[in-house]
Amino acid sequence: MSTNVSAKLGPYTLGPGNPLVLIAGPCVIESLEHCLMLAERIAAIAKRLDMPYVFKASFDKANRSAITSPRGPGLDDGLAVLAKVRQRIGVPVLSDVHEPAQAEAAATVLDCLQVPAFLCRQTDLLVACGRGGKCVNIKTGQFLSPEKMQLAAAKVRDSGNANVLLTDRGTTFGYERLVNDMTGLAVMRVFAPVVFDATHSVQHPGAKGDTTGGDRESIPLLARAAVAAGIDALFLEVHNDWKNAKSDAATVWPLERLEPLLETCVRIRAAAAEG
Repeated sequence: MSTNVSAKLGPYTLGPGNPLVLIAGPCVIESLEHCLMLAERIAAIAKRLDMPYVFKASFDKANRSAITSPRGPGLDDGLAVLAKVRQRIGVPVLSDVHEPAQAEAAATVLDCLQVPAFLCRQTDLLVACGRGGKCVNIKTGQFLSPEKMQLAAAKVRDSGNANVLLTDRGTTFGYERLVNDMTGLAVMRVFAPVVFDATHSVQHPGAKGDTTGGDRESIPLLARAAVAAGIDALFLEVHNDWKNAKSDAATVWPLERLEPLLETCVRIRAAAAEG
C-alpha cells in the first residue's frame, strides 16, 4: 500500500518522502528544569543525526493504574512549562488532551494535540482538537483494528483540519501484554502519516498491581521493525533517571541509550529508502 497523505507539525512535514521525525520526552511533566534539560539533550542528539525533533510531555496523565499515581501539574501549569520549552529550546511541543474543554487552551501553546488511545473514538474531543488548527496525533485504541482509524482521522479532517497523525501503540492481547501488527502500519498510512510508539507498545498493563509493568529491552526490536515497515515518526518516552520516573518507569527509554538506538533507526530508514 502507498499513500501521498502528509501532515504539518510545526515546521515539519510528515509523510512519504520526508525525514523520519523523532517525538520524545518524559511521560509526564515532572518540573520545568527537568523538561528543559531533557529537551536540550534530546534535541542535541537529534541534531547530530539530522532528525527533526518534537518534545513530548504530558501535563496530565488521566489514565493511571491507581488514584495515587502522579498525574502531572495540570493544564495551566503544564502548558506554561511546555511554552517555556518551546521558547528556550526552539522545538515543537506535543501533549495529551483528555477533554474537549482543554483543546482551545492547549492549541494556543502546543504544536500537536495528542488524543490518548482510550479516547480515540470520542467525537467531541477529536472535533475540538481539530478546530484548534494544530496538528492532531490520534493514538490507536488497543481495542481497534487499524482500518477503523480511518473514521477517527475523518472526524478531525471534517472539523477543517487536514493535519492528522495516527499512532500505533500496541493492541491488547488478553494477558496483560500488548502486541504490534506491523502490517497495520501500512493500513493506517493510507489514511494519515503514521507514528510508532515504541515505549507504550512494550507495556504490561497492571502487571505490578497498582503500576504498569513492561519489557523495556524489546523497545529496540520494535523500533527497528517499525522503521523498516515505513513509519513517518518514532515516538519514545525518554528519561535520564528511569528508575525514579514518576510515570511509566518500567518502559521509558534511558537517555544514555537513546543515541545508539536512533543511529540504528536512521540507518534502517536510509536502507529502506534505497530499496
